[in-house]
Amino acid sequence: MGQPVASRGRAATPTVGKAMLNKYARAFFTRVLTPFAAFLIRRGVSPDTVTLLGTAGVVAGALVFYPMGEFFWGTVVITLFVFSDLVDGNMARQLGRSSRWGAFLDSTLDRVADGAIFGGFALWYAGGGDDIALCAVSIFCLASGQVVSYTKARGESIGLPVAVNGLVERAERLVISLVAAGFAGLHKFGVPGIQYLLPVALWIVAVGSLVTLVQRVVTVRRESAEAEAAAAAQESENASQGREAAK
Repeated sequence: MGQPVASRGRAATPTVGKAMLNKYARAFFTRVLTPFAAFLIRRGVSPDTVTLLGTAGVVAGALVFYPMGEFFWGTVVITLFVFSDLVDGNMARQLGRSSRWGAFLDSTLDRVADGAIFGGFALWYAGGGDDIALCAVSIFCLASGQVVSYTKARGESIGLPVAVNGLVERAERLVISLVAAGFAGLHKFGVPGIQYLLPVALWIVAVGSLVTLVQRVVTVRRESAEAEAAAAAQESENASQGREAAK
């Protein structure tokens, strides 16, 4: 959720398949949602308002439905509000208001939404789901997702590209978790055995997030060493040139 800007930061180069999916899916939804975005603009609604409402909808869907074990309906609500991510960006482009503030708000509220989703899972397993191990896995998914995002942001803030394609990044975490939760919710409609999809998905996200965290830490360490070596070499060269000039 939020307005995309050119200065959002450097991203790792995506795989060809992911790039194609992003390109064509985003182009399709842009065409579909542009009239709706224009309608909201005419009504005086701001992109920031859509961002905030979208996040509120995701949080409500996760923290109201998931703790009750209503995974199907919770996922439906969350999915509907996730489209605000495209609507507010579309509005910002039409208004020419892409900004650093929009990128900051977007990133911040993404963390809130992610926390609500995995927090909802944790509340279910701590209560009606009665599975302390899966409650712990859900909490780990919540925490590791925040740290994975922080490592990239922190690395970029000190001038490093953090050029790595993580095994399970935010998009993968959400798709795996929400799809599994939606299907797991069909158990209440009489589909047998499908409720086990969510525990499997949470374990996959947990392990994948841990691997991604290690990938990013290793990448930042390597890029940091390379940057410091380049700076030392440049300093040595400048000193050498200074001595030559003094002769």
